[in-house]
Amino acid sequence: MSKKPRPQPLQWSKSRRSMTPQWRIVTVIAAGRRRWIALGSAVAVVAGLTTWALWPDPPRQREYLDATACLLTGESGVTAEPAATIWTAMQDTSAVSRVRAQYLPVNGPQTTANATVYLNTLASRRCGAVIAVGQAQVDATADVAGKHPEVRFMIVGTNTNIPGVQALDPASPDTVRAQLNELLKTLANNAA
Repeated sequence: MSKKPRPQPLQWSKSRRSMTPQWRIVTVIAAGRRRWIALGSAVAVVAGLTTWALWPDPPRQREYLDATACLLTGESGVTAEPAATIWTAMQDTSAVSRVRAQYLPVNGPQTTANATVYLNTLASRRCGAVIAVGQAQVDATADVAGKHPEVRFMIVGTNTNIPGVQALDPASPDTVRAQLNELLKTLANNAA
């Protein structure tokens, strides 16, 4: 039977000053590395939390005043002229004046009676101004304008014999922009 080899005893350093076993030195060095790793991780976490806390808020939606300008169009909405030009001018002016711009197309038959229903809907939605585009919508404005004195009415066309209704000439886009700009500024001032 052979004997199993015996494990060797710990080796002590030869100098009397250092009586620390070699495995203890390795353990101390490994513990130092772990401390540095833990410290680096803690610094990374603190930096991440600080960055998160100080990060600027994302941009918010535009805050509008309590004023709305509404556009009443035919079935094609704001895709056909002159409604497309009017709508673009309303949106541009809305961004500056902070007055909401909305549009509502008249669906179904393009008659004065049908457009009147839609026009009354806009007036009851608290639209401060209503711009009508299209023959049926302009004719409906003549019927509705006198019933809602709190709403400013505009029609797209050059001929207006309707009291209290302003006409916008679609042939002059710069004039239309200026008139819409003035209208929305007035709504903004009244809402502020």
